[in-house]
Amino acid sequence: MSATHEFSSAEGAERLDAFVASQLPGVSRTRARRLIDEGSITLDGLPAKPSTRLRAGQRVCAEVPEEPSTGDQPQRIALGVAYQDDSIIVVDKPAGLVVHPTPAQPDGTLLNALLDLCPDLPGGAGMRRGIVHRLDKDTSGLMVVAKTESAYTNLIGQLKRRDFRKTYLALVRGRIEPCRAVIESGIARDPANRQRMAVVQEGREAITRYRVVAHHDDCSLVEVKLVTGRTHQIRVHFASLAHPVVGDRTYGRGPHEIARQFLHAATLGFRHPESGRYVEFTSELPSDLSSFLETVARRGLP
Repeated sequence: MSATHEFSSAEGAERLDAFVASQLPGVSRTRARRLIDEGSITLDGLPAKPSTRLRAGQRVCAEVPEEPSTGDQPQRIALGVAYQDDSIIVVDKPAGLVVHPTPAQPDGTLLNALLDLCPDLPGGAGMRRGIVHRLDKDTSGLMVVAKTESAYTNLIGQLKRRDFRKTYLALVRGRIEPCRAVIESGIARDPANRQRMAVVQEGREAITRYRVVAHHDDCSLVEVKLVTGRTHQIRVHFASLAHPVVGDRTYGRGPHEIARQFLHAATLGFRHPESGRYVEFTSELPSDLSSFLETVARRGLP
């Protein structure tokens, strides 16, 4: 569930994030910035930055989802661990696992599994229990989680500076050309359907690099490198080129012969928050994707 609020700026000059925090009870400035970054808050119907200075009479619309309960409980859920030390844990998230509890799914999430492994994950002040970045429910692969406040601050800084190196493997429909390119199209919430994202001219900057690994009849296996990290970025960008990710029921097209979108976070690199040394982790395609790829390579995709 979410609550929709509309209000107008009376005097202007105030930053958008500060104005939103002052107008919405229980919404901190940190959460206001996050909502703006996620596209849940618009200014005169368009995406904006948290630092945008308001003008008198501008209309602010906010769709505020309920915050997950702070009483998250540890649960024993199978979870692959690629690496762990006193500062960080790198997990290999399986498909089908939601990252954060929501009103619709209050437990059985990645966070519940993490709290079983690491009961003392940092929380409060917008730290979201150490979770630095997210993957969609039906996207598998690597994520890094901070185990201390200092590690969280460091990793968030790297993420904002675009120092993370994230590589995905995706199977997209069609024979995509050229074989190597950069997609630069702004992304924001779809004006026609607020539950989806879309390429929007005034959307937030979104940059996706890709190269074709192999063509298989009527689909292409691509290696994707994210420069920015917008919600559903890979799925939206390839759908905008008429090459949607295979199995994507939100942005793609049928028939769907695979239970989820063919998208896997295969490589994750960053500087260790304590040592400063660059570290990189890799994850093989899970069995459902590798088996499907073998089938496609043998007979092509309908």
